[in-house]
Amino acid sequence: MWTIAFLIVLTLVIGLGAYFLFLWAVKAGQFDDVEGPKYRMLDDD
Repeated sequence: MWTIAFLIVLTLVIGLGAYFLFLWAVKAGQFDDVEGPKYRMLDDD
């Protein structure tokens, strides 16, 4: 029974770690659009 509890806790810890790593990457600008600005100047307004 302790094995199941250990695996559940381990899964939660790994999941929270991945979530916080994703939040850090978003705040650090890892997902900013680098291709958009050069095409934006070609759009007609």
